[in-house]
Amino acid sequence: RIGMSWMIMSIIGALFTGLYGMAYVSQQDGVSIDPETIFIYLSQLLFHPLIGGFLLAAILAAIMSTISSQLLVTSSSLTSDFYQVFLRKNASEKELVIAGRISVIVVAAVAIGLAYDRDSTILSLVSNAWAGFGAAFGPLVIFSLFDRHMTRAAAFAGMITGAVTVLLWIYLPITISGQSLSAWMYEIVPGFILSSIAIVVVSKLTQPRESVKETFEKFEEALHHQQNVI
Repeated sequence: RIGMSWMIMSIIGALFTGLYGMAYVSQQDGVSIDPETIFIYLSQLLFHPLIGGFLLAAILAAIMSTISSQLLVTSSSLTSDFYQVFLRKNASEKELVIAGRISVIVVAAVAIGLAYDRDSTILSLVSNAWAGFGAAFGPLVIFSLFDRHMTRAAAFAGMITGAVTVLLWIYLPITISGQSLSAWMYEIVPGFILSSIAIVVVSKLTQPRESVKETFEKFEEALHHQQNVI
């Protein structure tokens, strides 16, 4: 409850900041402001320079804390969930540390490359990222909970199909009524649909392991028992 309360307050604050900035800019003739810098502009306009400095420092602190945590999470995921599982199962601790450091450098380099794109915005990048996550993992999570026949191959097929569909939908030079595919329809929609189709088709062509069926049956029994208790 505490977390949700703070989240609601933060969203309301961001909403009113955007609405106030939009109202202010609309009344200023000849003033052109980047929507992504409206908070910085208003902090300099409305507050004393000392308070404005604290607000700018708060923005920088939030960015730095987010970057550090995301880099560490990405490094840990690539090292433990990918490198150690698929490439080097018997890797030593020293080797894993080196792999983690290299992954941090690679991810940081990719982020810097994305930041150099002057035509992109933070909102568009976040929107594209969430579309990729939703299309790749959304159908996978839903089918894994409700379809006992889903297989490992179907899971991989769904993830790859969803992610590739989102990337193609964003970057293919195809227009509909003068609009790009991404502007015509949010890329998560075709990605989610095609990922679901891939999971269903591959599940029909392959067979799940017996351990998966047993786990699913135990989960259903526990769920029905809990519902009866309630």
